Amino acid sequence: MEIKELAKKNKDYVISLRRHFHQYPEASMQEFETSKKIKEELDKMGIEYVSAGGTGVVATIKGANPGKTVALRADIDALSVEELTDFEFKSKNEGMMHACGHDCHISMLLGAAKILNEVKDQINGTVKLLFQPGEENAKGAFAMIDDGALDGVDGIFGMHIWADVPVGKVSIEPGPRMASADWFYINVKGKGGHGSQPENCIDAVVASSAIVMNLQSIVSRETKPSSPLVLTVGMLNSGTRFNVIAEDGYMEGTTRCFDPELRKQLPVMMERVIKNTAEAYRAEATLDFDFAVAPTINDPQCAEIGQGSVEKILGKEGNYHFEKLTGGEDFAHYLEHVPGAIAFLGCRNEEKGCCYAHHNGKFAIDEDALETGAALYAQYAVDFLNKYEK
Repeated sequence: MEIKELAKKNKDYVISLRRHFHQYPEASMQEFETSKKIKEELDKMGIEYVSAGGTGVVATIKGANPGKTVALRADIDALSVEELTDFEFKSKNEGMMHACGHDCHISMLLGAAKILNEVKDQINGTVKLLFQPGEENAKGAFAMIDDGALDGVDGIFGMHIWADVPVGKVSIEPGPRMASADWFYINVKGKGGHGSQPENCIDAVVASSAIVMNLQSIVSRETKPSSPLVLTVGMLNSGTRFNVIAEDGYMEGTTRCFDPELRKQLPVMMERVIKNTAEAYRAEATLDFDFAVAPTINDPQCAEIGQGSVEKILGKEGNYHFEKLTGGEDFAHYLEHVPGAIAFLGCRNEEKGCCYAHHNGKFAIDEDALETGAALYAQYAVDFLNKYEK
């Protein structure tokens, strides 16, 4: 039986799993019940596994024939979002929701596990299934790698269900697909005093505001227009009341880019602007920069293999062009060690009300996408083991 047919046979199984996981979302690195359920399903299939990365799971399916090793990855954590849908299977954990589709990823990978286990006598090599915790806080991939999840792996494939791609379409394209996602923190020190006597003070509000504005010159005047960069100050706290000149200012923000070299340069560029701007207002400022998530860059050969896998499942019309995103994804850290690709799996269907953005309390998916996702995970694994050449 072909993978496509096996996915159809297991469609109801995958949907039921997705609805279960949707009801019981858990925070990053605290996915205890999710991990337990994954292990229960693997036990039913007779698939060996080990724990990794805290609440993560690494399962292994060995083919009948020797060959390379490919890893398939699904993230398993949820978000602190209040669910606003009216589904019977809506979240039962107050203030938590699978508002980014990770419940789908878990279920599709377990569906792929059933498929691959059934055809393992035809597999040339080994398939590792990585159920990864903590994607939303960018800690999970590091933890999985530290625990040996990539040991012996020749390539990796991941998937993200995507609300801007129509159901029945998949985007697997070479090159940059998602941006780096790094955080920064700025402290400004001035000299407080009475609001009527600015000459005796160093105004942290004014200095902080100038820093926010001047940082944008890095985007507009220091980077190539062909190399996209987002620099966002999302928080600025300064001052206590209307007639007191603030002594301190505090900012938090994020940077996003696709160029690894530009990413390395950003803290140096930002520190120069921050310190010199503060000095111009007689204040002092410091920068703390946290490299969190690298750019996600698909390997060309792996992307080509993935496009071929999509054709087998959906036909040529299944491959969909979708522009790269400035959102971040810690799948990037696997790609720093082994070649691989991430796919955007379409789940949008306005007729079914599946048209809300990720991280929205009304986020919903067309569950027909789950059959495609399970099939694609499995088909990619088989195709990679048969086709990939170092």
